[in-house]
Amino acid sequence: MTQTLTRSRSLGTIVGFLVCVELASGILQGYYTPIFSDIARHLHVQDSDVNWFEAAQLIVSGLAVPPLARLGDQIGHRRVLLISTAVTALGSWWLVAAPSFGTFLVGWAIQGAYVVWLPLEIAIVHRRTRGDGVRTRKAAGILVGFLYVAIIVGAGLSGALVGAVDMRVVLAVPAVAVTLMLGVVWWGVEEMGASAPGAFDWAGLGVLVVLLGLLMAGLVVLRLQGLGSGLAWVLIVLGAATAVPFWRVEARQAEPLVDVHLLAERSQWPVQLAAALLGMSVLGAQIPLSTYARIDRATYGYGLGSSAGFVSLLVAVYVLVMAASSFGLPAITRRLGGHGTLIIGCLLVALGYAAWLPFHSHTWQALANMVVVGAGTGALVAALPAAAAAVAPPNRTAMATGMTNATKTVGGAVASAVFAIALSATGSIADPDPTKGAHPPLHGYLIVWAVCAVAALVAALALWVGRPRR
Repeated sequence: MTQTLTRSRSLGTIVGFLVCVELASGILQGYYTPIFSDIARHLHVQDSDVNWFEAAQLIVSGLAVPPLARLGDQIGHRRVLLISTAVTALGSWWLVAAPSFGTFLVGWAIQGAYVVWLPLEIAIVHRRTRGDGVRTRKAAGILVGFLYVAIIVGAGLSGALVGAVDMRVVLAVPAVAVTLMLGVVWWGVEEMGASAPGAFDWAGLGVLVVLLGLLMAGLVVLRLQGLGSGLAWVLIVLGAATAVPFWRVEARQAEPLVDVHLLAERSQWPVQLAAALLGMSVLGAQIPLSTYARIDRATYGYGLGSSAGFVSLLVAVYVLVMAASSFGLPAITRRLGGHGTLIIGCLLVALGYAAWLPFHSHTWQALANMVVVGAGTGALVAALPAAAAAVAPPNRTAMATGMTNATKTVGGAVASAVFAIALSATGSIADPDPTKGAHPPLHGYLIVWAVCAVAALVAALALWVGRPRR
């Protein structure tokens, strides 16, 4: 069967099937953003609690991507793509049936397996083209382009459906899309075989799980018991201290999960640090922006009082500007240079989030702020992996680009948890309608935007320090 598929599927046909997978990925990434406030009402929780969904999913994603990518090399990329799609479908249907916040949180975390799809798809194309970099890049551009389109479509679809049909029907749409992709991958994608024999770094993965588990446990206890909790700070300190044995374990591995020697190089660590700090805004701040836009300004004195439809428009504008910035990256880089482009991108993100501090009262202000943020983010998302690869040894380019994705994901996970604490620790304001729960106060959102702005400035400073010397 494998031989038949190999002969009968052209590269264009395979890319077409993979485009379908990216359409489902885009729906997952854009669909929920406009309706996070509605999900909070559905689960009878506060808006600030929804941030824990993103924190849990990003932690799972950060832990899942390196081992799944490695297993793809060892047992076959199509096989791992099938497994991750099945797990994502399970998580998506779990959300439909979840009766409580806790069960929904578990389903949301499981759904995070989808983040490995694009790396696996590019690996499949790379092997199908026998390492032809030009055709691989063209295929990757097509996949990412359709991903952007699907994010916009997903956001618009959920904004149109919420309120018109039952919430469980709304939640079932992404589950149906992902389930259909199981058949697409099974029938349409060929298996090229394994390519990377060797031992898997289980020791490194185990220590990394302990490190991130202690850190996130400390943040959860901090949310439940407050900033004065001794247990929370002990867990956080233990998590940070576990970085030492993790570094030592990885330094001894022939094929480490994380190449710590590469990470420590002067040309590499500023790029990886910038990726982690970028994750705080591009991944961690999306839920607070969505819930803020849905707060009724006439009732609370802040918020945009917008519908899910406007949040869909906000997502569409943000993604379109990101896409334009990404596609314009070659021209921008020719003028500013690689590191110059990265620094300008960070400064744009900092400016966009800093603008939220005084300008957050009207929808046009929200749109203007996100245009600036999107311009910077689009350039960074496209340029950071390229910058990491450019300063890596030839035999470590894949490891370097993969680390930018992993550090960005972990940065977003930590930021989501911290933002959840910030929004809840500052108190809450009950809605006059008891069915709508409570909302964080304005100064909780101001903290989120300030942290994003400062993180982007620190990233710009790190890139400036690590810029190539003439």
